[in-house]
Amino acid sequence: MVLRPIYLLLVALLAACAAVGPAPALAGVSANAHSDISYRQWTTDGDFAAGSSSGAGVVGDAIIFERAAGSLSYDDQDFGFPTRSYDSATWTSPVHVVGFGLTELVASWNADTPTGTWIQVEMRGTTNAGTTTKWYVMGRWASGDSDIHRTSLSGQGDTDGTVAIDTFLTREGVKLTSYQLRVTLLRLATATAVPSVRSIGAMASGLPADQKIRVSRRRVAREMQLSVPRYSQEIHLGHHPEYDGGGEAWCSPTSTQMVVEYYGKYPADLGWVQPQPHDSPSVDHAARYTYDYNYRGTGNWPFNTAYSATYGLDGFVTRLRSLTEAERFIRAGIPLTVSVSFEASELDGAGYSTNGHLMNIVGFTRRGDVIANDPVSEDNHGVRRVYDRAQFENVWIPTSRSGGITYVVHDDAHPLPANVRRLPKNW
Repeated sequence: MVLRPIYLLLVALLAACAAVGPAPALAGVSANAHSDISYRQWTTDGDFAAGSSSGAGVVGDAIIFERAAGSLSYDDQDFGFPTRSYDSATWTSPVHVVGFGLTELVASWNADTPTGTWIQVEMRGTTNAGTTTKWYVMGRWASGDSDIHRTSLSGQGDTDGTVAIDTFLTREGVKLTSYQLRVTLLRLATATAVPSVRSIGAMASGLPADQKIRVSRRRVAREMQLSVPRYSQEIHLGHHPEYDGGGEAWCSPTSTQMVVEYYGKYPADLGWVQPQPHDSPSVDHAARYTYDYNYRGTGNWPFNTAYSATYGLDGFVTRLRSLTEAERFIRAGIPLTVSVSFEASELDGAGYSTNGHLMNIVGFTRRGDVIANDPVSEDNHGVRRVYDRAQFENVWIPTSRSGGITYVVHDDAHPLPANVRRLPKNW
């Protein structure tokens, strides 16, 4: 079977941060407004009660491991851990009808996994032919790395679809009309604590194959800029190469850590970071704890938002449709981490080309241009950039780029803004 072309783009986006290489050529303006995007999250007692459980309970707006309903023998020997047996419990969401034919899905979650515990997240869907797909593994995750090595799972492809690192993709001609999520909570019989999941959700989309979009209208005629810390990935070159080769590839964890610290959160244990003394050691910490041992990189999208959630924040992955939507978040005091790709000539002031890169939107100028924290900089001082609105939108929103992929991370003091009326909710 032939995969849809976006599969190759996603592999490139996940494989590189500011790696020099060609980006797709721009052509014709799409008239499609990217309306076929939705995000559904289960995060309250009521949400979780609507699902079905086997061994899992619902306490305090979270799914918790309550009793062993099964067991799993997990082989992690490839990464130095012995095969161990885990007790398991599961929670399965209700069937969620999206209202359009979805061709891609990214799941994300906020979980707590004390020592001796971890979780597995899966999805399945109903095809346009009326059949039900198998369960696809979207991630095996733990906040630490002393029990299992958090990982995506390769080799899941079949006639309905496949999983490219963190993204489910349908096969050519297949669309899903609905989906379910399932989370398995696992613990060693000797563990003294239990895993829990505070939220689980998914971004579903069915986007046109566009290469360029019309620039969106700015809604605020004043400068807005959030006080987000500025960290360069480049000053970490050669640091801890066991995590994706060091700083050159750390755009995602560097961007994520900037946002985490904007909310006043900071890792407690940094004594392991080398060399010492060390400038911004929290970036190395983020790289370690977002690292995906299957694809051997730190750019797994939901692993980054799940890492943010270990600080008590709420994080998820979605797609935005425009910079106008992004302005809503900046007004609400919420910075965004976005996935872009471009040739140097397509984004004035960047000074590099990339097949896939993450940076933060931290504000807008009076003209509506983007104020970004771009971690590709020789030092922390140079991280702040201003990018032309139309150029930036066209290296982020088109399906030929990332289709508007965005990490949204916030705290209770910064609630999410209202969704756009008359469009499916995408946050």
